[in-house]
Amino acid sequence: MKYLIAGLGNIGPDYTQTRHNIGFMILDALAGASNLVFNASRYGDTCSLTVKGRTLVMLKPSTFMNRSGLAVRYWMQKEQIEPNHLLVVTDDMALPHAQLRLRKKGGDGGHNGLSSIIELIGTQDFARLRFGIGKPDWVRDTAQYVLSDFTEEELKSMTPCIKKAGDMIISFALTGADHTMNQFNRGGC
Repeated sequence: MKYLIAGLGNIGPDYTQTRHNIGFMILDALAGASNLVFNASRYGDTCSLTVKGRTLVMLKPSTFMNRSGLAVRYWMQKEQIEPNHLLVVTDDMALPHAQLRLRKKGGDGGHNGLSSIIELIGTQDFARLRFGIGKPDWVRDTAQYVLSDFTEEELKSMTPCIKKAGDMIISFALTGADHTMNQFNRGGC
């Protein structure tokens, strides 16, 4: 069985530690834990992780956030992956910092990356792993906030949550969305 795991973010060194790049950060950690290296491919960087007979094609789109659907659609078609085997890893301002939630389907919640994917693959029936980045009361410019760097304190506190996100990705491929949601959506990291 094959799965597409798309971690959303923006390419380039200016975005490496930004809140919007948590999808890239999670996939980098999961790949690093297995000594895998991403390779430049069409519409993004990819690598494959095999776990108990399941292949996880991990994708970091190079299309920038607002056009993530181009990369996801291409790799779904190339690898012949159905929407029920797609997991999108993304940031979410509606969740407190470093809180994780897996959902089987849903709307875009105002997230331009999810909106692009929904539009280009023609369905919102795919799983998404949302990583909370919070939205402090003082934030007036959402775009500026999501493109700002995590603080050193935030990065330190995220380490176990990034590991947990990797565990959730593996669980999604091995046991499905329902079991993963029941096991991981409770409590913090």
